[in-house]
Amino acid sequence: KAKDHITAADYVQGEYGGKWFPAAVALTGIIATMPYIALQLVGMQVVIKGLGVTGELPLIVAFVILALYTYTSGLRAPAMIAFVKDIMIYIVVIAAIWLIPVKLGGYGHVFDAADQYFQAKGGATGILLKPTQFTAYASLALGSALAAFMYPHTMTAVLSSSSAATVRKNAIFLPAYTLLLGLIALLGYMAIAAGVHVKSASDVVPALFTTLFPSWFVGFAAAAIAISALVPAAIMSIGAANLFTRNLWRPLVSPDMTSQAEASTAKIVSLAVKFGALVFIVVLPTQYAIDLQLLGGVWILQIFPAIVFSLYTRRLNTPGLFLGWLAGIVTGTGLAIAQGLKPVFALHVGEATYPLYIGLIALVLNIVVTFVVSMVTPKRAAVV
Repeated sequence: KAKDHITAADYVQGEYGGKWFPAAVALTGIIATMPYIALQLVGMQVVIKGLGVTGELPLIVAFVILALYTYTSGLRAPAMIAFVKDIMIYIVVIAAIWLIPVKLGGYGHVFDAADQYFQAKGGATGILLKPTQFTAYASLALGSALAAFMYPHTMTAVLSSSSAATVRKNAIFLPAYTLLLGLIALLGYMAIAAGVHVKSASDVVPALFTTLFPSWFVGFAAAAIAISALVPAAIMSIGAANLFTRNLWRPLVSPDMTSQAEASTAKIVSLAVKFGALVFIVVLPTQYAIDLQLLGGVWILQIFPAIVFSLYTRRLNTPGLFLGWLAGIVTGTGLAIAQGLKPVFALHVGEATYPLYIGLIALVLNIVVTFVVSMVTPKRAAVV
C-alpha cells in the first residue's frame, strides 16, 4: 500500500522492474476475468428473467445495472454493499437448508432421491465421488483455492484495503463463506427431491424457491442472488480496468498520463470489459462461459510464482518467471483444448492413471521452468 500498488502487475513491476512481464501479468488477469464477469451477468439474468422479462432483455438490463453501479461509484459501491449482500445470502441459504428439507421429508429423503436420480442417469455421476475422481476433485479444489487469490478483483480488494489487519480480519471469515458455497450446492439435491424440472440448469434454484416458498421470500432470495452477482462482477470489472490502465496503457502507450486521466480511462475500460462480457454471453452458449471460466483459472494460476514466491526468495528473476509463465500458459491452454475445454487431464504414470486439474499440471511445469532458468541466469538487481 505504501508503494501505491493496486494490481498484481503493480506488485510484479515493483518487485522485478520492467514493463513487459508486468504487462503479461496484466493481460492474463484481464482475459481470465472476462468469462468470470460473464457468469455473474448470467446470474443476474436468471433473476431478472424470473420477474417475467423475456428474451435477451434480462441480460441487457443486468448489463445496464452493473454498468451504472460501477461507473458512478467505483470501488466504494461494492465495498459498502458487500456486507449487506453477505447477510442477505446467509439468510436465504440458512432458511433454505433448514426449511426445504423439512418440507421434503428430511435430509434422508433428499439424499435418497438424489442417489436414485443419479443411479438412473448412470455414468460418473452420484452423490459420492468415484475412486477415479478423488485426485481430480482434490487437485481442482487446491488449484481453485490458489487461483482465487490471483484474480484481479481479489488482488484489488486486498491491495486497496485500509491495512493488513483488515485483510486478516476478513480472512477469518473465509472458511465460513466456503462452507456457504457447499450448502448452496445442496440446493441441487433438494431440487431433485422436489421434482423440479427446468430447461436450463441456471433456473433450478429460482424454480425451487418458487415451488416451496411464499412470494415475499422468493423476492428476497432473488434480490440476494442478484446482489451476490452484482458485487463481485463490479469488483472484477474495476480490477480488470485497473490492470489495463495502470499496467498496459500507461507504461506502454501513455507514460505521462495524469492520475485524473487514469481514472477516466479506467471508467471507460470498465464499461468496455462489461460490454465484452455481455457480447460473450449473447453470442456464445452459456456453457462456453463456464468452460472458459475454468480455463481462466488455468491462466490466472500461472502468475502465482511471480506473486507468492517473491515473498520468500529473491533468487527468481524476470527471465525465469516469464518463461515459466509462458510454459504454463501454453501447456495449460493446449491440454484444455485437447480435452474439449474441460479442466481435468488424465495423467498416466506407469499403469496408473491420475485425473488432475490442468491448472496444477501447468503450474508445476511453470515452477520448474522458473527455478531452472532463474538458477542459470544472473540474479535480479534490486528495484529502486
